[in-house]
Amino acid sequence: MTLNSLIINIGIVALVLTLLTEFVFKARRDWITTFFQNFTGALFIFSGWVKAIDPLGTAYKMEQYFAEFEYTFQETALSFLAPMFPWLASFSISFSVFMIVFEIVLGIALLVGARPKFTAWAFLLLVGFFTLLTGFTYLTGHVPSGVNFFEFAQWGDWVETNMKVTDCGCFGDFLKLKPKVSFFKDIFLLVPAFWFVFRSGSMHQLFGKPTRTGLLAAGTVGFLIYCLSNYVWDLPHLDFRPFKVGTDILAVRQAEQEAQANIKVVAYQMTNKQTGEVVELPYAQFLKEYKSYPKEDWDYEQIKTKPEIEPTKISDFALTDAEGNDLADEVLNEPNYNFMVVSYKLYGTSRTQEAKREFPVFSMDTIPDPEMELGYRIERKPSGTEVRTIKETVYNWDDSFATAYRDLINPFADAAIEAGFKVYGIAGGASSSTIDNFREATEANYPIYEADDILLKTIVRSNPGVVLLKNGKIIMKWHQNKLPSFAEVQSEYLK
Repeated sequence: MTLNSLIINIGIVALVLTLLTEFVFKARRDWITTFFQNFTGALFIFSGWVKAIDPLGTAYKMEQYFAEFEYTFQETALSFLAPMFPWLASFSISFSVFMIVFEIVLGIALLVGARPKFTAWAFLLLVGFFTLLTGFTYLTGHVPSGVNFFEFAQWGDWVETNMKVTDCGCFGDFLKLKPKVSFFKDIFLLVPAFWFVFRSGSMHQLFGKPTRTGLLAAGTVGFLIYCLSNYVWDLPHLDFRPFKVGTDILAVRQAEQEAQANIKVVAYQMTNKQTGEVVELPYAQFLKEYKSYPKEDWDYEQIKTKPEIEPTKISDFALTDAEGNDLADEVLNEPNYNFMVVSYKLYGTSRTQEAKREFPVFSMDTIPDPEMELGYRIERKPSGTEVRTIKETVYNWDDSFATAYRDLINPFADAAIEAGFKVYGIAGGASSSTIDNFREATEANYPIYEADDILLKTIVRSNPGVVLLKNGKIIMKWHQNKLPSFAEVQSEYLK
């Protein structure tokens, strides 16, 4: 689905609701206001619902924004604000659930006309907040690498790769919007937002006040529980991400890589650094005339064909062992059923401390040996021990996280291994020493490899979570709290 088709569908729904408001409920006061109420209400309920399916996805997006804000403020006069953003990031999931439920309930309030003045101002403030957020994201495209956002004099031409957050997350993973599209969408929504503020007295109201209040209360409680069910107790009941059940990772990865390899440079665009003059030449002509555009005076930009298949995170599927070997192909080509234990982060803390350790001391002794050319040989012999002070890393693993491995994941893995199936873990952004310590602390009897944390967040919305694969195809995924016994998995899936 595209944004245009979504707007058309929402518009049709809003038109039907407007007609019902007029001819069934007899509650219309103004045609434009009623249509705006129904359009924005339906839009907010839908956009909130597709995010409520996956609250963790919105939380991860908020973490990206907080990280970008920290970086933006830390080298400005407002640097004292920078430490606030990592702290706020620790509450990302709470903010996510609150914003999602608030957006949906606000949509309901618009549809039924509950508390018009409050609803009008709440809608304006929320749309204004979204506009600032998407506007910031879009405008970072003008900020070259190494330049702070507030250094406006050093802004350049808009370049998509300059943006650190490339998707606003307005519709979760259901519909990805470019920041520019999101920004203009929010600017458009400012029209009904200001309309409501100045024309709140013309907003229709359905049902009686107790019924409207009851609908808002029921919506708040119902969608709060719904959000929690999609990450606390189980995986999202709908999966819009690339790694959904049934996906052939191996085939899709190969197709996306081939599509990227088939991209061709069709032209070059040169911009004069002094005058700003822009010249575009077809690739063949550029090869003949490029000497006329020296790099000291001109900036080059390649114009390429679009890939036949847009890349997804599947293209980034990679995992490495302690020696740095990429095991992705080995894992994806495994012909038998195999289990992947995914943790985008190993929860715990670490600190470096000094410790005294005994080390053996050796001495060199000369031993007569007539068979040697010099008539003797040098032999290294232990001569005692000495105490040295060294620095070592001490890990303190989160109790609930380590317990999930010891009591849930590892017994399941041990049963799978005993039955002859391959089990391996993947941890996000962890060093080999960290992984070794975690395996020892949790008594994990299977290897744990390292991968990109964003990739692992995309694969499964549980930390840890378990994924069943065969020949690179995802057969099933489980949240840690919904992991069945291995016997149940064997009888239902390992056929």
